[in-house]
Amino acid sequence: MELVRAPAALSVPGDVLSGAAAAGGLREVRGPAGLAAASVCLYWAGMALNDYADRRLDAVERPERPIPSGRVRPGTALAVAAGLTGAGVALAAAAGGRRSLRAAVPLAAAVWAYDLLLKPTRAAPAAMALCRGLDVMLGATAGEAGRRRAALPAALAVGAHTYAVTLLSRGEVGGATPRRVGLAAAAAAPVVPLALAQIAGRGPGGAETSRVARGVATGLLGAYAAAVGGPQAAAVREPSAERIRRAVGAGILGLIPLQAALTAARGHPLAGLALVPAHPLARRLTRKVSPT
Repeated sequence: MELVRAPAALSVPGDVLSGAAAAGGLREVRGPAGLAAASVCLYWAGMALNDYADRRLDAVERPERPIPSGRVRPGTALAVAAGLTGAGVALAAAAGGRRSLRAAVPLAAAVWAYDLLLKPTRAAPAAMALCRGLDVMLGATAGEAGRRRAALPAALAVGAHTYAVTLLSRGEVGGATPRRVGLAAAAAAPVVPLALAQIAGRGPGGAETSRVARGVATGLLGAYAAAVGGPQAAAVREPSAERIRRAVGAGILGLIPLQAALTAARGHPLAGLALVPAHPLARRLTRKVSPT
């Protein structure tokens, strides 16, 4: 549970749903459900691999983590990461065939590249944003081939949010300057305009989105802004490690109302609302298992 930050995986299925909704792939449940399960496996794989890669640093900064505390062996963490990666790719292939497999393999490669190579570099926020964006595009493979590009705005919105959260997470242990926290908040500036464009636009195939769907999407986008904006503003005022950790945790879980808004905006208000209960549930669970 601690190794893979299990509760944080509640922020993952919405990537797939928002991508599938944009590409017209929510007519059936089986495909998106299988891709969501694949996405969760790949996310958990990334968390286990993260701890394997950071085991020496965690021994100094976070000795309570599973590997430095001696509760999990490094080889076990690596095996868990490899097994979950294989399961994620296999589930994607089973749910969506070759087209989903072609999306899952680059996603898995991006996860491993981030954890083993790119995390200590300046490219880390962009690499993590790429992982989340590819996750949205994995969901788009549930739709028709000609409509997958319609999921790009949702992928960009999720990616921009992820970039900002990852940039902010650099100060989780030692804190940061107000300027750095402000830069992280500014990096998320494109998210709301991208989502609003989706709400104002037409649904898959050019169909006009209903007023109900637009109203639900607008409300969910407001919930996203409230969930993320408050902790970020507090971190700007006082950029301590504790405030930044809270803002990062809120940012991770804040993906849920954003994904819900993007899903509703593409003409699926019920699917968007179905994601909503995951947010308070995740908040409750992360009091026991840290999402960061």
